[in-house]
Amino acid sequence: MAEIVVSHLTKDYGSGRGVFDVSFRVDKGECFGFLGPNGAGKSTTIRHLMGFSKPDSGHTEILGQDSFLHYDQVLSHVGYSPGEIALPVGLTGYEFLKMEQDLQGIHNADMQKKMLQLFDLQDNVLKGETKRMSLGVKRKLAIVSAFQGDPDVLILDEPTSGLDPLMQEVFISWIHEEKQQGKTILLSSHIFSEIDATCDRIAIIKDGHLVSTFKADELKHASSKFYEVAFPTKDAYDRFLANHSQSSCMKILDQNPEKRSLFISAEDKDINRVIEHFSHYDLSAFTNKKETLQDYFMKFYKEDQTFGGDL
Repeated sequence: MAEIVVSHLTKDYGSGRGVFDVSFRVDKGECFGFLGPNGAGKSTTIRHLMGFSKPDSGHTEILGQDSFLHYDQVLSHVGYSPGEIALPVGLTGYEFLKMEQDLQGIHNADMQKKMLQLFDLQDNVLKGETKRMSLGVKRKLAIVSAFQGDPDVLILDEPTSGLDPLMQEVFISWIHEEKQQGKTILLSSHIFSEIDATCDRIAIIKDGHLVSTFKADELKHASSKFYEVAFPTKDAYDRFLANHSQSSCMKILDQNPEKRSLFISAEDKDINRVIEHFSHYDLSAFTNKKETLQDYFMKFYKEDQTFGGDL
């Protein structure tokens, strides 16, 4: 059963900014990764899911209710960590967490204590004013705020941005625990390792459009494999291309004449034929290149020159 639904969501801010006909579902007990660089449309989608903005068309649902029309009814069931941290001025850490508890109408002291210990938020820090806190402390406060009510649904927008690597690992381990408890999680991020380590399904967004949605295991166990092949001489390299550039059992994805190397793809069922082709030539290397989540992502963004964060 889907507990988070985004259906044909469109919000057009003009000049190509916004999200356009975005649709996906997140089932109970699933962690769904929403992957893209800053400005791709992740936060816009999440703001609509949280009921902060009205769509131009389409709709969003949480636990079967329209999240814009019934914002107050779904709030008590959702833990939310915003992408941009802007904590209220004039509050201590403890006061901020209490304010969030009051807004949700949930006061779970045991869960709050567990989260504060897990993310190493000490008493002296929590008694300090939020405006004096570092970005890392503010980020940890936002994470604690999202989880402290032990909600059924979690919507996390760039939750570990600004955290050190140790705290990122703590977060990943905690997400695995929450999944085992049957929590439904939407995790928006631009950090490949975070998405790869936690998510069951992944959607890639570019310029406000979903360009791919897939199961994480499908990428890890894809039947199409990639190989880098290098020749010791230019003659061998040229002869192979002359004889096999149009071979039906493989695709030549890239050629590097200077290094006398090729980058090819082939289906598992065709690998014996591929090896037979290469067996007639001297080779200096034949290396399997496993396609990572980053490799797959970059197929959609290869024309762009720069990326923020880890992209």
